[in-house]
Amino acid sequence: MANDQQQPVYFMGEGTKRTRGRDAQRINILIAKAVANAIKSTLGPKGMDKMLVSDLGDVTISNDGATILSEMSIEHPAGKMMVEVAKTQDDSVGDGTTSAVIIAGGLLGKAENLLDDEIHPSIIIKGYRMAAKKAKEFYEATADNLTVKDTKTLKDIAYTSMTGKSAEAAEELADIVMKAVAMVTEEEDGKVVIDTENIKVEKKVGESLGDSKLIIGIVLDKEIVHAGMPKTIKNAKIALIDAALEIKELETDAKIEINSPEQLQAMLDHEEGSLKKMVAKVKESGATVLVCQKGIDDLAQHFLAKEKISAIRRVKKSDMDALARATGGKVVSRLDDLSKEDLGNADLVQERKVSGDLMVFVEGCKNPKAVSILLRGGSEHVVDEAERAIKDAVGSTTSAIKSGKVVTGGGSADIEVAMRLREFAKTVGGREQLAVEAFAETLEIIPRTLAETAGMDPIDTIVALRSKHAGKDGKYIGVDVYSAGFANMKEMKVIEPLAVKTQAITSASEVAEMLLRIDDIIAANSKGRGGMPPGGMPPGMGGMDEM
Repeated sequence: MANDQQQPVYFMGEGTKRTRGRDAQRINILIAKAVANAIKSTLGPKGMDKMLVSDLGDVTISNDGATILSEMSIEHPAGKMMVEVAKTQDDSVGDGTTSAVIIAGGLLGKAENLLDDEIHPSIIIKGYRMAAKKAKEFYEATADNLTVKDTKTLKDIAYTSMTGKSAEAAEELADIVMKAVAMVTEEEDGKVVIDTENIKVEKKVGESLGDSKLIIGIVLDKEIVHAGMPKTIKNAKIALIDAALEIKELETDAKIEINSPEQLQAMLDHEEGSLKKMVAKVKESGATVLVCQKGIDDLAQHFLAKEKISAIRRVKKSDMDALARATGGKVVSRLDDLSKEDLGNADLVQERKVSGDLMVFVEGCKNPKAVSILLRGGSEHVVDEAERAIKDAVGSTTSAIKSGKVVTGGGSADIEVAMRLREFAKTVGGREQLAVEAFAETLEIIPRTLAETAGMDPIDTIVALRSKHAGKDGKYIGVDVYSAGFANMKEMKVIEPLAVKTQAITSASEVAEMLLRIDDIIAANSKGRGGMPPGGMPPGMGGMDEM
């Protein structure tokens, strides 16, 4: 007689957890919102910092979204995707990481409400795609043009980017960033090319942030190798060598047999002669400073000191390349090929003591294509946070120059775009209209959060901003966190690059769409892999176990 009872079918190992349908979506949305809420309070000039302590006890105090998320050790895959949003934003435009994550969290939060209203995820995704495309167009329409020569606006962009991070010295640091970016900006075939690697940041604890300096050249965290060498060289001719000033050791297991003191002396004389020839070659080129990527023999140092040539050894390749761009010299791989044409020039090369450490300053380079920023600060944490602020500001200013367009900050551009999106939603029709409206509401999360950090009522703030933007000349009105009111952001000089906004929209909408598509989470348990329970279904197969 046939057995009518259905037998369970096993296709996954014991211990595998599975979460399906709405539960899977709910968990992903919950995690994404939690990640966004974790860094929400850091937004804007009145944003608070986070203290992160690692397993080893290392402390990081930061206001930077990407830094906080990367240090948080988030385990859940949905959370990791949110961290990727911040990383993409940071790598692409260098700023706006917190905004991108908050928008992503907001989009998923609004999607949750739509899912509760029985709207299918694919309809929400379609609406979000339409809204993201339109939002980017509207941001572009509200943007103002910018040129490389507009140094005042570039300084304002750097300042806006840094407010909230090391704010007490933001004015001085913004000026340094603006000048540094202007120096390394080049034009190729009518296009602006900026390599941010050409701005070297050297950190030294001591003094205050206001004592940070822009060096029109390169700072090397090295010292001049020999006490007898000049420590200050004016109108320096710099030789950049990627070869050791040492006697080569035999690479094979060959033996040298010496049978008499004369033979030993002859060998030592030969080595000395070889080193003398190397130093003579440097002297012949006219170099007064030698920067070597590899080692310099003690005897070679002595001969260089006698010739009044200052030398620095074991310099990093990145610093060698930066020196070549700053001084106009060429890195030479064979000492025999060194000529006068390969030398770089600097007004001054000087060894100075900074916070107890000796450093070499190569300054006064003419038309340098690489510069250094020497950052000072009262403690390690202050200097580290200042470095992150500088990185964000450099990213912001370079993005603004590349795109040639800027928008006003303080949530003004976001409110303007949200209002235009609502008008666009009316033309969409269908259930997608609700998704477009949800997207518009999400953009208002930026001014809403700024209002919260300033102690203002978020709902009253949004209502007031909407009415101001509906009037004439209202597109620049945003949240003034300092006075807990409203102000014209263009007059307040709160300027952001267009690229920061468009990239944030792109990254946030794409991650929201990807997470909304997921309706099944299967987590393998390595301990029970390949096993089969003696009876019943594996955990998570029958019900909907949460992860």
